[in-house]
Amino acid sequence: MTMQRRTVWQAAAAWGLLGLVGCGAQGSATFAGMDMSGSQQGKDVTPLRDADGRPRTLADFAGKVVVVFFGYVQCPDVCPTTLQELVEAKALLGAQGDRLQGVFITVDPTRDTPQVLKAYTQAFAADMVGLTGTPEEIAQVARDFKVFYKKVPGSDEASYTIDHSAGMYMYDPQGKLRVYHRYGQGAQALAQDAKILLAQ
Repeated sequence: MTMQRRTVWQAAAAWGLLGLVGCGAQGSATFAGMDMSGSQQGKDVTPLRDADGRPRTLADFAGKVVVVFFGYVQCPDVCPTTLQELVEAKALLGAQGDRLQGVFITVDPTRDTPQVLKAYTQAFAADMVGLTGTPEEIAQVARDFKVFYKKVPGSDEASYTIDHSAGMYMYDPQGKLRVYHRYGQGAQALAQDAKILLAQ
């Protein structure tokens, strides 16, 4: 994804988020990311399945702070950078690192087969979960999260790229969406907000 395209998609995502997030006294100044407490978007990841074919829900990760991110394996920069930040945030949490759960949802189910998805996510962290589904199922979940993505044709049918909004959605240990992190906020910000959620 080019920087110009990335900026366009981030701006679109931010406007969508701002239209949905309330201005209640939920401690918005506390989080490094955007406070989404009370938002009705991104309720769950159903009907998607993990790389082993098991249907997954956010309830599977009860007791953990869950970070959901949309992307694709052949993404040249945004996706690997974001997933590495998540790995670094886990390290910054020390003994609580195993309570930060990464969930990567592919927007490229054609190329991101279950085997490819599993190898990719586990290259970053053994406990990271990759989710996939039919194009229709992924589109359904993306709409619920207000995530934008668009296929950009390449020199041949197999060499396309995908422009997609880049941000992370953080859920508290009770499975409620609480924080949105823009692309590039960094591992320190993720760890800071994870600590807040784990302490609540």
